[in-house]
Amino acid sequence: MDENRHIRQLVAALPRRLKPRAKSLLVTVWGDSVAPHGAGVWLGSLIRLVSPLGLNERLVRTSVLRLTREGWFAVTRVGRRSYYGLTEFGHKALVADPPRRIYAAGPTPWDGKWHLVLTGLGGARLDRETRFQLRRELGWLGFGAIAPGVFAHPNPDRAGLERVLDKLGVADRVERMTAAPDRSRDLLQSCWDLEALAAAYRRFSERFRPIWQALERAGDPDPETCFALRVLLIHEYRRIILRDPELPAELLSPDWAGASARVLCRNLYRRTAPAAERHVMAMLETADGPLPEPRPYYFQRFGGLGETAAPSPAR
Repeated sequence: MDENRHIRQLVAALPRRLKPRAKSLLVTVWGDSVAPHGAGVWLGSLIRLVSPLGLNERLVRTSVLRLTREGWFAVTRVGRRSYYGLTEFGHKALVADPPRRIYAAGPTPWDGKWHLVLTGLGGARLDRETRFQLRRELGWLGFGAIAPGVFAHPNPDRAGLERVLDKLGVADRVERMTAAPDRSRDLLQSCWDLEALAAAYRRFSERFRPIWQALERAGDPDPETCFALRVLLIHEYRRIILRDPELPAELLSPDWAGASARVLCRNLYRRTAPAAERHVMAMLETADGPLPEPRPYYFQRFGGLGETAAPSPAR
């Protein structure tokens, strides 16, 4: 069998294996492929773009409408066409916060201390809904609960923590402190299910490693296939990395499955980025014409994609 045809078949089978939800997949498409261009796009061109992902017109229209009602998108109508762009909320969710974790070059150094967030001290009690929201937001930042009202992480995103506390209005009602516990391994077991996380990373590698091996043998496939592969790669990786507390390497086993999964994701992303970007720019339309070039932060993903990753397509 022709190797490029084999790659196309492997990529075409991914939606059936991964079973992504339409709305969630569109969020990934927007954050990965549309947001870096900083422009609203015509819905009809978005429908064309995502068709290789198994999303038909009805699913796209329904999902975009729901995301707009939830505050992710704002719509502008020009004649009979609708153009969708990110709201401030959507920009923060897809550009400002989670991408720092998804596209990071690698883990940050650890100073050996654990960072604690404590609630309910000094009479500053939080209501039930605020406690629930705080626990959820801290969970997204990778914090684990070691006791009621006590959350811990060895190496958190400190700026992200302060943004969460400010957003919930509790910055002056919780305590932040650091400690150097002697029994870090015990904290790991009590806070996080690392076995389940490792299993998810192993499944990720099992699904995408054969595609990397085929690319090594045959070279890159057509731009549409590169686009579909890049989106599905990031969609699946995103689902795992946002559940990963990203613990320091010093606390993990030498063969930690997340390390090899990150390398595989980085390599596949870098490999497919140039052709995928050509496809995105050829397919999407704004109210003013073709998409603008990606913004500089795009080229910093995974430690650097190279400034030639997204040449303008021929029109």
